Amino acid sequence: MADTYTQCPKCGQKFSSPLPASESCPACGLYFFKWGQPLKNHTLDEEPIEIKGRIEFLLAPREQMDSVSCYGRMAALVLLAVWSWFLFGYDYRTAEINASFLHNIVLPIHEAGHVLFMPFGEFLTILGGSFLQLALPFGIGIAFILKNRDNFGAAVCLWWTGASVVDLSPYIYDSLYPQMMLLGGHTGEDGPHDWIYLLDTFGQLQHAQGWGTFAHVLGGLIMLAGVIWGALVLKAQRRSLD
Repeated sequence: MADTYTQCPKCGQKFSSPLPASESCPACGLYFFKWGQPLKNHTLDEEPIEIKGRIEFLLAPREQMDSVSCYGRMAALVLLAVWSWFLFGYDYRTAEINASFLHNIVLPIHEAGHVLFMPFGEFLTILGGSFLQLALPFGIGIAFILKNRDNFGAAVCLWWTGASVVDLSPYIYDSLYPQMMLLGGHTGEDGPHDWIYLLDTFGQLQHAQGWGTFAHVLGGLIMLAGVIWGALVLKAQRRSLD
């Protein structure tokens, strides 16, 4: 008798009636026979292991990935890991990252955030730059998961989010004793400085250097998490190719 499934081994979707291995999951499109060794089936009366299902959903590779794409992604992940090392190594206390290629990417996004939130008042206008710098890659990552089932793309976006946090850390650190040259050709002492305003609003300006250090470390950890997540997805993809 053919194996049947009452729950998708990839996305965890439960079915009202068992489906044979030759069928596909109506939620994510996985053909069960492609998954490899069938997992132990749950009966309708059994409670599924939710945590395991969620982990499998986040680690499952996109379907129909060929070997060329898989190994190309491996090479890209190695480059991101090396880039992470350099980005985290920049001295956030002197804003060395502002001369990097990454900063040239995220700076226009940051400035667009100010323009985007301008209709919503002074606070959101100033916050909007840093918010969009972080929210854009994070939101794209969510879209990769929900729309494309592309967990590797989501992992790269998580890395991008962490890199953006690292990029913000000098700006935060600089708030207490402004020395960083801003776009207008002046320091925060002579003109608007987002994080002087934001930290002062919450009574945290005296702790600016501590928050800047925290942001640098946090961004590094998020980049590391993105690289590890991407590696686990590629490991699953490699296994499916084998």
